[in-house]
Amino acid sequence: MQPTSPRSSRIIGTGRCLPSRVLTNFDLEKMVETTDEWITTRTGIHERRIAADNEACSDISVAAAKEALAMAKLDAKDLDGIIIGTISGDMLFPATATLVQDRLGAVNAAAMDVSAACSGFIYGLTLANAMIVSGQMNRVLVIGSEVLSKFVDWSDRATCVLFGDAAGAAVLEGCPAGEGLLATHVKSDGSLAELLCIPGGGSRQPLGPTTYLEHSHYIKMKGDGVFKWAVRAMVDAAKTVLDETGHSLADVSLVIPHQANIRIIDAVVERLEIPRERVVVNLDRYGNTSSATIPVAYDEVVREGRLEPGDLVLFTGFGAGFTWGSVLFRHSISL
Repeated sequence: MQPTSPRSSRIIGTGRCLPSRVLTNFDLEKMVETTDEWITTRTGIHERRIAADNEACSDISVAAAKEALAMAKLDAKDLDGIIIGTISGDMLFPATATLVQDRLGAVNAAAMDVSAACSGFIYGLTLANAMIVSGQMNRVLVIGSEVLSKFVDWSDRATCVLFGDAAGAAVLEGCPAGEGLLATHVKSDGSLAELLCIPGGGSRQPLGPTTYLEHSHYIKMKGDGVFKWAVRAMVDAAKTVLDETGHSLADVSLVIPHQANIRIIDAVVERLEIPRERVVVNLDRYGNTSSATIPVAYDEVVREGRLEPGDLVLFTGFGAGFTWGSVLFRHSISL
């Protein structure tokens, strides 16, 4: 929704962390019945990053957070809050955000996780902005972080070719209305939950011999249904924030969509009629990193100097749940 307060929030620092191990399509040819051509044609992905056996969600979150804090020229003690969008946290509880808080030394920050799957970073930005607009907080660290490789069935070629591991972070601080975030929009539809989920491992199907036998503790996806709803959700979310602010896509310098599948991105681009050069795509190198796709892509374009302060940027994404949302904001960082 569009802020009505005289106060808003802006992004003042970004960061990312990508595990060092690269898993190419040719590597996958040796693991499962697939080919580089099959994967590339259907997904647009050439390679993805995979966390080490001893590398967890909190590890890559801390690394991304340190980069974002350094760019923002802040100490972790300056933070009032930490929000991590993740579905692959270190443990069921406590929240991975509390572990990150401790390792950063953010002693003044409240910390929590947001479970909205691939929409986690957009949901986190929306919550952080609301906290700042209300005056309850002034500086909030938002992270999208996933190690989905640990929840992938490597014998299921429909899913194992898609996902990678990464973390992206952004530091928000209060600013006058009209600067920074101009509008946020989030929605969900739980009737679509079975299209994309991990059915085992929760209180419905606790881990045990049956879940292991049926592989229900791994990601399950019905691809055709996901495609149809994803495109519709991302297009509607993008149009909503533009309509709320009175802007058009012609005003937007860059659109950063969730990096799920090149066919989804192509369909969104076609329906919104966006010039391709204004759409950021990096899934060919990283795959679908869920909540991390948007912040990782944003950090890349920031550090590459592709944006000037005042440029309009649009995030739009969707995730399991189903959840979806968008954010329209003025870029504020000058390197």
